[in-house]
Amino acid sequence: MPKLTLEQTFKSNDTEEKIDIYFYRPIGYRIALFCQKVGLTPNAVTIISIFFGIGAGVLFYPQSLSLNVLGMLLLVFANSLDSADGQLARLTDNKSRFGRILDGFAGDFWFASIHIAICLRSMDQGWSAWIWLFGIAAGVSHVFQSAMADYYRNVHLFFIKGKIGSELDNTTDLAEDYKNTKGVFKRFVARGYMNYTALQERLSPKLQLFLSKVKSVFGQSTLPQDLITDFRVMNRPLMKYTNIVQFNTRVIFLFLWLFIDQAWIYFFFDLLVLNPILIYMCREQEKVSSHFYEALTKGRYTEATHEGKTV
Repeated sequence: MPKLTLEQTFKSNDTEEKIDIYFYRPIGYRIALFCQKVGLTPNAVTIISIFFGIGAGVLFYPQSLSLNVLGMLLLVFANSLDSADGQLARLTDNKSRFGRILDGFAGDFWFASIHIAICLRSMDQGWSAWIWLFGIAAGVSHVFQSAMADYYRNVHLFFIKGKIGSELDNTTDLAEDYKNTKGVFKRFVARGYMNYTALQERLSPKLQLFLSKVKSVFGQSTLPQDLITDFRVMNRPLMKYTNIVQFNTRVIFLFLWLFIDQAWIYFFFDLLVLNPILIYMCREQEKVSSHFYEALTKGRYTEATHEGKTV
């Protein structure tokens, strides 16, 4: 198999952040090449990242800047591994839905560890047990933010790169797969992912109408190039919000508050800054979806061409 270049392991320039393009992706690419050489699978890399991410959270508990900085380095490395597992999957053509689910769980483990550490640290600094309510609320918010950011990115990738270039799932297909899944653990994971996807769909009703319309109009044929181009132009500005509510922005501020020994601020940043961005992102995405749903209903974009992407 020919070795892919660094750029060929990106999902797309539309959805990549600058810090990923110039920092995490190059590091992840080198890790992926090493893992390919020694025979590590993408899922193995993901599991290793879980230990580094949890270790980072543990090191955020002590009020020791040196240990906190070590935790920051571990978290940066964990995210480099998170980048590497996807790049390795593309290098080796070893992509799977289970790997995608495991990758999502990895981040949940990291931040669960971080939230617990901040709560314990805050109580040592004089906060009452009420801090756990803010920690849990911020954790729930994080789940919603990550779920919708990931979903909107995959919708964008679906339109610009087709089904092969996207990891867009739907509950109908997942329910069918769940029926055929064997084993208690695999069924548990499949059920959890199906519920996760159902949450994404419930929070994007107009987008669901649009996707359903696309399927009814074009079926298994190709999307017309003008639809792909128009959707990309109108939807691309929203990708920056999917980046803001995910890893990089939140971690930059988390590190800042650890440096000034006020880690509790992280919870309120999540609740009072990132949640409004999430709401705005969802509203704007729904507007884009309504626009294209109406356009399809009125008969625009009716002819698929060989230049389009496979639905």
